[in-house]
Amino acid sequence: MPPSRLNEIFDQRLAQTPDAPLLFLPDETFSVAALGSLVDQIEAELREDGVLPGDRVLIIAENCPEHIALIIACSRVSAWSCGVNARMAPAEIAAFAAKADPRVTYYTTGVSEAARDHAGRQPARPSVLPGLQRSAIRSDAMAEPEPAASEIAAIIFTSGTTGSSKGVMVTHCGLLHFARVSAASRRLTAADRVYAYLPMTHIFGLGTVLMSALLVGAGLVMRSRFDPQDVLDALAQGGVSNLLAPPTFYGRVLAHLDTLGIDRPEAPALRYLYTGAGPLDLDLKRVIEARFGHPLHHGYGMSEYAGSLCVTAIDAPRDDTAAGHPAEGAELRIIATDDRDAEPGERGEIWMRGPGLMRGYFRDPDATAQVMRPGGWYASGDIGYLGPDDALFVVGRLKELIIRSGFNVYPAEVEGVLNAFPAIHNSAVVGRREADGNEEVVAFVETTPGSVLDRAALDAHLRDRLSPYKRPSQIIPIDALPMTGSGKVLKRQLLERIPAPAA
Repeated sequence: MPPSRLNEIFDQRLAQTPDAPLLFLPDETFSVAALGSLVDQIEAELREDGVLPGDRVLIIAENCPEHIALIIACSRVSAWSCGVNARMAPAEIAAFAAKADPRVTYYTTGVSEAARDHAGRQPARPSVLPGLQRSAIRSDAMAEPEPAASEIAAIIFTSGTTGSSKGVMVTHCGLLHFARVSAASRRLTAADRVYAYLPMTHIFGLGTVLMSALLVGAGLVMRSRFDPQDVLDALAQGGVSNLLAPPTFYGRVLAHLDTLGIDRPEAPALRYLYTGAGPLDLDLKRVIEARFGHPLHHGYGMSEYAGSLCVTAIDAPRDDTAAGHPAEGAELRIIATDDRDAEPGERGEIWMRGPGLMRGYFRDPDATAQVMRPGGWYASGDIGYLGPDDALFVVGRLKELIIRSGFNVYPAEVEGVLNAFPAIHNSAVVGRREADGNEEVVAFVETTPGSVLDRAALDAHLRDRLSPYKRPSQIIPIDALPMTGSGKVLKRQLLERIPAPAA
């Protein structure tokens, strides 16, 4: 029988290849059986603590074997794992805890100083595993009833880059479907090793990286956080064949290569490059492909659709920034501003439906109703269009759209032009409301290491490439853009950093 729950993917792997290496850490390697031992112990602890089907288990985590063991053990007892990146602020953690109403909270204290700090603020106690601590059991937490208790695998909190975060209810069915689609799109096998730095508290790390690897028995070169030198070492010596990351990851690896004076990384096993979770700039894509020596594949997805709605075909690399065509089972529409289906090439909101679609936002029917449309369609809030061959191009977010002097300004377009300037490593563009209701275009820029920003040259660069209404009225240098663990820029934080206008 094909697996129908997350834990069944792992349990099949455990029965078939218990001695196969699975997790490659800097100092040790975990076999499937070794991880299975952790899962058994955590499952027993959850049952002894009275964790029920439909309960939420909040996991304040950075990547480690114990986090994976918790995800699988929660599935075995029909509880919902709710992963939160440990590097978030205490107030953010408290807000997630309030949303999740967890029966128990775990902290990956063995690998994460941030998790230890969070645990230290609570009356945390030891877990059966030395690398974990856990809270007291909450008797007042309310378990969700069937059929949701059995259908839901996890709650993934949206990144909240432009507003408040919501808890996406991700199903076993959706995640398993995406694991199959993702593995097939990459032709992933047990011979592959995937670089796994992406937080498994995010759909990119949980679905694209972890679940697809468990499905086929691929190895995970697992890291708790990003280190560009470790990426290069893993490519050179760790047998990494699959590198999957947001565009910002590649930009920072390339900047590190420049610092070292290296043109191309040593990567004898590398065969597949993929990017998602952020807008892709064509110039960056071309540089990545030239320096890594492989096509850069691209996709489009989100937490609300358990992974990728679209992905480029492995046998048909593209020379543009399209996110490809709908994956198996997925459907999409582009809806124009007057609520009709857009014409080819016309921009509109991306709607989607299919087996990966969420069951809604946890205990938030109003937020769910705001995004669901008749016929089971989900209105994503993203702007896109279909190219001549019906491939999807993603332009930006409706909430990020800047309206300047009556014209639409798409931040991703301006960011692409900024990032093409030699001294700029990365950028983020936001709109600030002015007193007259117009919006000011403001850019934050990270400069490349050792560079000095020549404003006259940058202004000339922008004049040649952007219409006047698209050009930023302010360009603010910043040491590092604030980002989520999955590489998305937190634009709401940038808005708070814009200097107040002069009196």
